[in-house]
Amino acid sequence: MSDFFSGFWSYFITIIALGGVVFCLWLLYTQRAWLKQTAPEVEETGHVWDGDLTEFNTPVPRWWTVFYIGLCIAALALFFLYPGLGTYKGSLGYTSAGQVKAQQEALNERIRPVYARYQQMSIPEVAQDPDARQIGQRLFLNNCAQCHGSDARGSSNFPNLADGDWLYGGAPEQIMQTITKGRHGMMPPWSAQIKPAEAADIAQYVRSLSGLASDSLRVVPGKRGFDMFCVACHGVDGKGNTALGAPNLTDGVWLYGSSEATIVETILNGRTNIMPAQEGILTEDQIRMLTAWVWGLTNQGTSTTAN
Repeated sequence: MSDFFSGFWSYFITIIALGGVVFCLWLLYTQRAWLKQTAPEVEETGHVWDGDLTEFNTPVPRWWTVFYIGLCIAALALFFLYPGLGTYKGSLGYTSAGQVKAQQEALNERIRPVYARYQQMSIPEVAQDPDARQIGQRLFLNNCAQCHGSDARGSSNFPNLADGDWLYGGAPEQIMQTITKGRHGMMPPWSAQIKPAEAADIAQYVRSLSGLASDSLRVVPGKRGFDMFCVACHGVDGKGNTALGAPNLTDGVWLYGSSEATIVETILNGRTNIMPAQEGILTEDQIRMLTAWVWGLTNQGTSTTAN
């Protein structure tokens, strides 16, 4: 309720919510004389069905009136205690996000003993433990498989974690940093400096670096363009830079595809990829277990098949 861009909607919701309660109380008050009727003889409405089925205008029971008033009072109490009136946050300060956080903290406290045995172990040691691998795999399936796939082999735009090719490095501490803080990879667009024909030549040179079919006549001018615009990130030899997250262009691993058209699009329009930080979602113990499992994919021969 605190995310409204205009105060109008806050007032609108407040009026609707309180107006409904006030209307109910007003209705009960204005009809109090009729509601208090207790005479055994009640008025007939004049509607008769099947010859002997008569409809009566019978007053409602007193308990119904009291119950309805009680509901109105309870509604006002809830509006006071909880956030139900526009931007009003309620006297208890309750939020659904706060409730979820409290539940997560309680859950983490209950499962803390499970991770205690691994706290003094290194990441490679954790990766060798069968129980730890199962825990890490389940953490991966719950938090990472949506992008990287249940087998960790990724897809277009999402890195393959099981091929040994790492944009930011595959050491345990580098993987843990990636999981904890996230990554924001960006290939800048060059359309203002490079013409499409020049980008196509560079694409031919880039394809030749990894042994793909390329036009030898276009590779030479493509290398000149590469040396002018690309070596700052990808290096003179095209093997990339893990400090920048610049991919190795010589290993045959492609995040977006290896066709000339795809490479040209990357050169001219750039790319942006974000790995979200998990430090606010997973505990430190969980991140260590997940790091060990991911590291073990290419260092311990760990199976990636989900159980």
